[in-house]
Amino acid sequence: MKRKLRGRGVAASWYGIARTATIDRAGAWAEIDDGGTAKVVTGVTEIGEGILTVLAQVAAEELGVRPEDVTVGDNDTARSPEAAHAGATRQTYMIGNSVSLASREARGKLFHEIADHWDVPVDQLRAFNGEIWVEATNKRMSMAEAVAICKGRGVVPVGAASFTAHGTGLDPVDGSGSPWQAYVFGTQVAEVEVDTVTGEVQVLGIWAAHDIGRVINPRGVEGQIEGGVVQGLGQALMEEWQTDKGHPVTHGFAKYILPTALDIPEITSVLVEDRDPNSPLGAKGIGEPALVPTAPAIMNAIYDAIGVRMKSLPATPEKVLAALAAKEAAPA
Repeated sequence: MKRKLRGRGVAASWYGIARTATIDRAGAWAEIDDGGTAKVVTGVTEIGEGILTVLAQVAAEELGVRPEDVTVGDNDTARSPEAAHAGATRQTYMIGNSVSLASREARGKLFHEIADHWDVPVDQLRAFNGEIWVEATNKRMSMAEAVAICKGRGVVPVGAASFTAHGTGLDPVDGSGSPWQAYVFGTQVAEVEVDTVTGEVQVLGIWAAHDIGRVINPRGVEGQIEGGVVQGLGQALMEEWQTDKGHPVTHGFAKYILPTALDIPEITSVLVEDRDPNSPLGAKGIGEPALVPTAPAIMNAIYDAIGVRMKSLPATPEKVLAALAAKEAAPA
């Protein structure tokens, strides 16, 4: 047997997003403000996933302003609509859709007044990048001017909306039901190199293709996928939390090994845009689903390389060597 053997493995996954087996709901307010800027108010929680950037992009597109002119305001639910928790890969799906709907209502009020001001049909109006105009004409003005006209007519271009995802519980007998409204699908391929002398597994590359609906922020999505892959790699090969009779015996990060920059392979992300048919935005999510196929793909790649199945995680060098020894000792 050669000392270093390479293999490839593939794994696929599906993941339901938003709250499980119940109704999930999120609300938002949106307003086109003086000066042509915009503000969004919702009880969203930013924990580093980039949701504030996504909401600014959504509001900017729907309202016709620039993303940098959108302010996402106070998320204290004593002063803002309830948006629920940051989890279940629900932020873009739930809050993004509520912001989209609220922004459309605000835009509709503005368009109605400007169409009347210009004496043109509402459906001929367009807005983008801080300007509003009538198609196939020279009628054009800044969003700031349009808001001034709208408010001068006694109308504030503000909208409020709530988005609901419907889920049902599972039948306790046959398991039937619809616990989620939207699902994210993904497939990952891993290439590994296994050192048969030391048992070390080096991941050489990960190719990750995920159907996430409409992509709002491609760079952010790729970052989420890469982060999920790194978590999955740690789960697959390094991170081992040990207990003895219910008490932890892994006392610190000196023994709980985490991936570093030296452990991370090249990650190729493929974004599949199959838009969600049950929501106005068409987007879904990627936070948690990116993690799901990584460890199985790596385990399948190890099997492809050395012909043994790793049946517990993480696949540490000691476990790999033990599996190889058991394979060699097994009768032919």
